[in-house]
Amino acid sequence: MIEQVWAALGGDPAELPRLTTSGPVHTLSSRFPVTAFGTATIGAALLAATSDGTGGRAVGIDTRQAAVVLRSERYLRREGVSPGNPFDPLSAFHPTADGWLRLHANYPWHAAAARRVLELSAEAGPEEVRAAIAGRRKVELETALHEAGGVAAATRTEAEWAATEAGRAARALPLVGRRLLGEAPPRPPRRARVLDLTRVIAGPVATRFLAAHGADVLRIDPPHRPELPGQAWDTLPGKRSAIAELPVEDLLAGADVVVTGYRPGALDRFGLAPEELAARHPGLVVVTLSAWGHTGPWARRRGFDSLVQSACGIGETERTAPDGPPGALPAQVLDHATGYLGAAGALLALAAQRRSGGTHHVRLALAGTASFLQALPRTEPSTEPAADVDPAPYLEELGPFTLASPPGTVDGRPLRWPSPAAYGAARPAWLP
Repeated sequence: MIEQVWAALGGDPAELPRLTTSGPVHTLSSRFPVTAFGTATIGAALLAATSDGTGGRAVGIDTRQAAVVLRSERYLRREGVSPGNPFDPLSAFHPTADGWLRLHANYPWHAAAARRVLELSAEAGPEEVRAAIAGRRKVELETALHEAGGVAAATRTEAEWAATEAGRAARALPLVGRRLLGEAPPRPPRRARVLDLTRVIAGPVATRFLAAHGADVLRIDPPHRPELPGQAWDTLPGKRSAIAELPVEDLLAGADVVVTGYRPGALDRFGLAPEELAARHPGLVVVTLSAWGHTGPWARRRGFDSLVQSACGIGETERTAPDGPPGALPAQVLDHATGYLGAAGALLALAAQRRSGGTHHVRLALAGTASFLQALPRTEPSTEPAADVDPAPYLEELGPFTLASPPGTVDGRPLRWPSPAAYGAARPAWLP
């Protein structure tokens, strides 16, 4: 598995012997090879973080730790107390007149859009929402929610998804796309400055990994769109967090890497299109992560891991009862794996820039990650059950928080978070 993932990143196969993988074959139960795939993406990120052009350092990842870090939000505690289920009660599979629809309403503005489309009051609860959805056709409602600024995905089989134009576009996506946006001289080596314009899981996991390996990561959030507390607590370790309006031209001028996690085109009005960044800041590494990719009719749709699973057929494949709701992967592995792939892509592109110059663009999508996972050989969980995992060895205390430690070992030593971070507490400026 690591060979396929590393090749998709454009990594040198001579680096692969530096990585040791240990632990049970299955620590996450699924019909898809989630354990192997998730572990491979972490391993690839570790290889990219420790390559020095002359061989690099020995790295390792245990599948038991992979099972913990790929579900890091489940183990988060603040002063010993869980922040609770990160999913809003509305964020679930809902039966429709002709199947199922997965609604996402964790952010209040998405929940408000859903109630408007369903012609419900702002006070309408889950039962009223469920009843209103039950009388609608799934694809029609999916489209209406998208057009109103909401977020949802009709549940399809893998064959149904493959037959759609959006599904065909997703299947054509590479696991990791890399391209040169323009010429630029090599930048001198220094501690990497990473401007983090991401939220939820995939992008923040990428930048969290970069922070664990020494980058100065500055996350910017807009004042009118606050992050959910649990998501911030889980993904801010090692970073600095500031509240600021876009654009942030002075920060871009001092950055080595910028990571964005919004729909293609969503940040263009702020001058943050990759091509514009290349023109203004030659030598930058630009990493863009999205739900559905940059091509096809869904390119500009909002999306999250759970919705991609629903649309692309993973939910139907993971269904456990014929008359029950669709299922889900045992972790939000599309998010987490895409995050580790994004970190690896950023590190490899940064090394290439310092070696031979250029302005580099690394492009990833949850739908592309799903397509890669779906194309891999499968197993039946009942015949190969997942091993039990004790999370305690892979957790650490950082300020008031209990968190999953950074994944892996370097030269046999486990990694630890360099510092705690408070949401919005930093100045929007680079460290000297």
